[in-house]
Amino acid sequence: MDFSWMVDFLKGMVKPLAATVVVLLAVVLSYVQKLGLGGEMVYSIARAFVQLSIIGFVLQFIFTRDSAIWIVLAYMFMVSVAGYTAGQRAKHVPRGKYVAGASILVGTSITMFLLIVLNVFPFTPRYIIPVAGMMVGNAMTVTGVTMKRLRDDIRTQMNLVGFLSHKCVVETLEWSDFNSVGKLIRIYGFWFTQVETALALGATPRQATLQQVKRALVISLSPVLDNAKTVGLISLPGAMTGLIMGGASPLEAIQLQIVVMNFLIGASTISSILSTYLCWPAFFTKAYQLETKVFSTE
Repeated sequence: MDFSWMVDFLKGMVKPLAATVVVLLAVVLSYVQKLGLGGEMVYSIARAFVQLSIIGFVLQFIFTRDSAIWIVLAYMFMVSVAGYTAGQRAKHVPRGKYVAGASILVGTSITMFLLIVLNVFPFTPRYIIPVAGMMVGNAMTVTGVTMKRLRDDIRTQMNLVGFLSHKCVVETLEWSDFNSVGKLIRIYGFWFTQVETALALGATPRQATLQQVKRALVISLSPVLDNAKTVGLISLPGAMTGLIMGGASPLEAIQLQIVVMNFLIGASTISSILSTYLCWPAFFTKAYQLETKVFSTE
């Protein structure tokens, strides 16, 4: 059996191994500053080596097959891992992993469908899988932050109401005093959140949590939009850098990056908005009341 490919691979890993000198410097600094991150740094870089090596062999196999089935399987694997990771970030959201996975799947599949219909890239593993990976990665981050922020925002209001009910600190509250967590309303000596009051007056969960949803979406999507505003000015994006290093014209690389950036924003926005809709069944009872069990833990 010919193992020349393994020899070539090991020779090519010499430079990546040499680059770990920078990580060792970070480990030393962590030890000096008593951060306790040295072990995690070593584990992280070792895991990255193993994961990227395996993925490299898998992609090499898929690229040689050039089959649509392998594209779909690779895409579904990425979505599954992304859904699990985003769900871990929003671990207090019931069925968070399924909510995140479904949101990421819908958001990225819509944008991928448009990408294929518009014939932006050839439907081959070499083009579709890397672009899908970028979309899924961005959607994963945004969706996880949205779900966590939405749940935490509602919980913050509930905790504040509990504090006021026990302390009875004031009779009236100005909007400006609590604009970061929402408006509180006093009815017959009891404090209610804006969400609870809206529900009591017949609002749907969507209407009652409109401000919390907006806040969560703005916070989660802001990094994506900031990145689009500064792209090329502070750093060159990965897709553009890879093309330039591969010998492509900078003008061609810019055109590709603009397309990718558009789809990243679209996929992230669709996924994050959908995740807020899918969270509601777990946040509210069938009687349209807040599900206190969801908000009882830190």
